[in-house]
Amino acid sequence: QIAEFDFESRAKAPLKGNIYLAKVTRIEPSLQAAFVDYGGNRHGFLPFNEIHPDYYQIPVADKEALMQEVEAEKDPADEETETDNSTNDNEEASVEDMGGDDAQEAQQASKRRNLIRKYKIQEVIKPRQIILIQVLKEERSNKGASVTTYLSLAGRYCVLMPNTARGGGISRRISSASDRKKLKDTVSKLDVPQGMGLIVRTAGSGRTTAEIKRDWKYLTQLWDSVRDKTVVSTAPSLVHEEGNLIRRCIRDIYDSDIEEVLVSGKDSFKEAKDYMKLLSPTHIKKMKEHKDTAPLFRAHQVENQLAAMFSPEVVLPSGGYLVINQTEALVAIDVNSGKSTRKYSVEQTALATNMEAAVEVARQARLRDLAGLLVIDFIDMDEHRNNRSVERKLKESLRHDRARLQVGRISSFGLLEMSRQRLRAGVLEGSTTQCHHCHGTGIIRSTESRALHILRHMEEQVQTLTTNSEKGNLLQFNVPPDVANYLLNHKRQHFGELETATGLQIIINGDAELASMEASVIAPGETQSKKLERAPPAPTGNAHKSNTHKKGGGRNQRPQHNKNKNREERDEQKPPQKSPKNIEQKESASANADKPKQRRRRNFNKGKRPDGETKEAIKTELKSVEGGTTEGGTTTFAPTSKPRPSRPQPSKTKPAADKPKSSPPSKSPPQKTMPEKSKKKGWWGKKKTAASDTPANTDSEG
Repeated sequence: QIAEFDFESRAKAPLKGNIYLAKVTRIEPSLQAAFVDYGGNRHGFLPFNEIHPDYYQIPVADKEALMQEVEAEKDPADEETETDNSTNDNEEASVEDMGGDDAQEAQQASKRRNLIRKYKIQEVIKPRQIILIQVLKEERSNKGASVTTYLSLAGRYCVLMPNTARGGGISRRISSASDRKKLKDTVSKLDVPQGMGLIVRTAGSGRTTAEIKRDWKYLTQLWDSVRDKTVVSTAPSLVHEEGNLIRRCIRDIYDSDIEEVLVSGKDSFKEAKDYMKLLSPTHIKKMKEHKDTAPLFRAHQVENQLAAMFSPEVVLPSGGYLVINQTEALVAIDVNSGKSTRKYSVEQTALATNMEAAVEVARQARLRDLAGLLVIDFIDMDEHRNNRSVERKLKESLRHDRARLQVGRISSFGLLEMSRQRLRAGVLEGSTTQCHHCHGTGIIRSTESRALHILRHMEEQVQTLTTNSEKGNLLQFNVPPDVANYLLNHKRQHFGELETATGLQIIINGDAELASMEASVIAPGETQSKKLERAPPAPTGNAHKSNTHKKGGGRNQRPQHNKNKNREERDEQKPPQKSPKNIEQKESASANADKPKQRRRRNFNKGKRPDGETKEAIKTELKSVEGGTTEGGTTTFAPTSKPRPSRPQPSKTKPAADKPKSSPPSKSPPQKTMPEKSKKKGWWGKKKTAASDTPANTDSEG
């Protein structure tokens, strides 16, 4: 069974642990952080509490006083021992800190945060300043890497911190009091220079003084090489690389309980053997090369287990299962009983399933590197003691995890919260890519919803085009095949109406290369398609009125003054200067003001009442177009095949009733005459006897 899985890709080499000579590019006072250029894809993020006081550009006396405060802090070994004992004794704590080998570094960071409150980053750090940094967190999505100036070099049994004072820390995982005391005596015998720190890792438990000293010597030589390379380097540049996959596995995972280490490939086996000889020469006999013809993973039935890591469901031995969902905010793990029916009561079934789930959650967290906030939804149990049993089982299963952990308790809702340190890129993050159909959401819209969404884009595109005989009238849309089938089967009539209204010929093509929500259009006269996007919004009514007023249109429109507009817009809205012509028009208007006002009737066709001369011109035009004749002040019109609808308007004086002239039956349509002025009721007051008796136009104002 796979207990832990690590991988490395040539396309994306790991950055965590690498040391770079970097340059400060920007200071951000609002974040109290700096951005540094270390040669990566994005600039690194450097918080103020991760900047060593040696880089502060302050007077020497102030810097020495600050360093003395750091030196005066409590010894980390004693503090860690007290913290470890208090954690074990306090059974009522709501959150238990199960720190890994680097828990000491987290404590040092919290103390540094208290010491730097008297300064601001913009006061002590300047742009273009050269600093030596180490990557703490990898780049993720659109976030750059997190870096620090407090360096640490990891060995097999120890961790060297070259610029962190007061060494002598012991890993929290070493719980035996005798082992802790022995290791502390061993560290005190080492000649640790002033200003450096040393932490003994979990793997150092039970090791002899000679083994600890050999690892310490290796780390000091490594630091000397880093320092020498830094002197001759130019920022930004790589100074020290943490190590490849083989070195990390031997250094971090291997321990004395492992019986055999199989390595596939001659070059890899040689590198692993040399590194093991450097760290633990007595264990070199455990290194063996895989020479079987079958691949290493297939020979040991590992392939199926690796494939199961990409599935969100994990089956438990009793028939229950876990559902693991990784989101941006947290990792949600749901526990379900499934087919588990071995017990005789609901409480016992829930307890047995939760106990199995606690063990499997700890395993999957290491296997998939589930980091950040983890929320586990256990099956609800009525008895309080059963919840405590599940909590103890989970903490016991997490003892072998190298990451720093914080585990809470099961709440009244059946939820348990825990946090886990990110050691590397997760399986899904490092070996998967975002789906171009769902864009990482895991769901896509239905065919009908996508078709209607694309149809609205098509309508907007059609409205922006006009028929051009030179370019043609062929308009093509490329959509996904299922969307094309829906549009052609359910919206054919709608496209026919669009073709009739616009005069365009619309063709819909199915393109399997398009994503679910994508579409493209080929406009008339063009050969290449472009992505179908929403057309710009049409101007609103207020915007239209504003433009009309600026152009001098609209008698009743008034400028809407806005105090926020700039001076140029206000100048455009100022009324024009009075010219002599305007003065004459104003005097003429004032002279006509004394005349009695006449009622004006609205003309529905033109929006403006024509005067007498315009009436005569309209009559003459209608006579010439429709074949009408004027005799004795009476105008006669010949109705056309498609009579123009009009709304007659009465004249100022009440017209007299007219008598239509009788005409012998003939093939030509009957004609009706009407006197221009009459005191009787007009023809529109009569009852219609036939459709052919309705005149086309009877009044020049209609």
